[in-house]
Amino acid sequence: MLHQIELEGLAAIVLSLSIPIVAIVMVFTNEIKKKQRDTELRLALIQAGTDADTAKILIEEQQKKHNKYSSLRWGCVLIGLGLGALCDYALGVSPKHNIYFWLIIAAGMGIGLLTSFVIEYKLMKKESQENTPQ
Repeated sequence: MLHQIELEGLAAIVLSLSIPIVAIVMVFTNEIKKKQRDTELRLALIQAGTDADTAKILIEEQQKKHNKYSSLRWGCVLIGLGLGALCDYALGVSPKHNIYFWLIIAAGMGIGLLTSFVIEYKLMKKESQENTPQ
C-alpha cells in the first residue's frame, strides 16, 4: 500500500502533467469553434444576399496593430533590470533570498518602463507633428 507522502507526490506529478495537456486541448477546441462560428456567420451573410468576398472581409479578424516601439520598451526594461542588479551587486544590499534584492530589480524595471514611455511619447509627438500639414 502507498504511503501518504507517495500518494501526494504521485498526485502532484499527474496534475502538473495534465495542466499543459488540458491547455493545449482547450486552445485547439477554441480555434475549431471559432472557425465554425465564422463559417456559419459567412453562410448566413451569403444567404442574406451578400457576395462571398464581402462576407469574407466582414468576418476576417483585423490584424493586430503592430507596436513599432515594442523593441524599445523591452530594451529599456532589460537595461533597467540589469542596472537594478548592478546596483544591488555594487551596493551589496542583500543576498538573493532577501526581499530587497527583488525590490531593487523591480525598481530598475520600473525606471526602464518610465524611460521607454517618455521616449515613445516624444517620438510619437514628433511623428504627429511631421504628419500634420502646415
